[in-house]
Amino acid sequence: MRIIYFSSDYTPHDHRILAALAKTEHEVFYLRLQRGPRQTEDRPVPAEIRQVRWRGGKRPFRWRNFPMLFANFVKVVRAVKPDLIHAGPIQTVALFPALLGFHPLVSMSWGSDLLRDADRSAAFRRITRFVLRRSDVLIADCETVARRAADFGFPRERTAVFPWGVDLRHFSPTGGDGGLRARLGWEDAFVVLHNRSWEPIYGVDVMARAFVRAARAEPRLRLMLLGGGSLAPMLHRIFRDAGLIDRVHFFGQVSQRDLPRYYRAADLYLSASHSDGSSVSLMEALASGLPVLVSDIPSNREWVRTGREGWLFPDGDVRALANALLEAARTPIQRRQELAQAARARAEERADWSQNFLKLLEAYRLAQQSAGA
Repeated sequence: MRIIYFSSDYTPHDHRILAALAKTEHEVFYLRLQRGPRQTEDRPVPAEIRQVRWRGGKRPFRWRNFPMLFANFVKVVRAVKPDLIHAGPIQTVALFPALLGFHPLVSMSWGSDLLRDADRSAAFRRITRFVLRRSDVLIADCETVARRAADFGFPRERTAVFPWGVDLRHFSPTGGDGGLRARLGWEDAFVVLHNRSWEPIYGVDVMARAFVRAARAEPRLRLMLLGGGSLAPMLHRIFRDAGLIDRVHFFGQVSQRDLPRYYRAADLYLSASHSDGSSVSLMEALASGLPVLVSDIPSNREWVRTGREGWLFPDGDVRALANALLEAARTPIQRRQELAQAARARAEERADWSQNFLKLLEAYRLAQQSAGA
């Protein structure tokens, strides 16, 4: 089968999917809508995947360029003659094949497109309904997204819940941290890892202010910040003004190859995200046997049960998060080991990429059946 895989950019999610598709019998053509503003994947596109050179994929997407890009997209589809198009996010990428009226169309939600972007404006709500109406199958990364699609009238029987997943061999409790913790001089500290983009949707201001409150009461607390984002100046200011900048280490972007040792160097994974699908960094933490502390939002509740894999705290509540950080730091090590074992078990149960990928192939088969009905 000839497949066009059309995505917004080239991210770790895209690499994971393309690498798996490269091992199938399918002939896969890859289009990206934009490049940037930040490259988040340093691994090359698999050699077996045919990258399509077109008018898009060279710079950040702008709506004013949509007519030109759509005309070029039509030419690409006519040249490739795909048997199926896999496209997402919903309001941008999937709009191209939906407008063309192409079938079978597998539209893939990236979480925030349905959980937040769909309600940005009346225009976005109309686009969302239009794309879903023209889709043969929808891929959702969690039940929360599937329910949101149902709110827009998309049939549940044509929704495939595909919760991403991670490589359970790459992300595991064994292997050590490569001396990372010792180099920081944090052997006796309680180390918290934050691995979300520094953007408003991920509640990084809540995370920073809660850490300041907790760190003033618990001298052992340390924070590892990975990645980057537009709120970097604000984060530096919060920690500097509190006199705690020396208890925070900014690592910048970390490659997928090196990422597991950062999880292994930590005692707790933290995410204060206001909205999420199935978070890959959360799954990586669970697979690494790391207890987690995450915001109490519907998608996180699909993965984390307080007292089992870690803790949930009320979304946006700085005081509650600070108290939860203190509780985690003061939890006896034997109890933390029990949480770590439960975290790994949860990942083995639900986050095995090699098993979850099969749901994507099943979604393709369902789309072909739906389009031919």
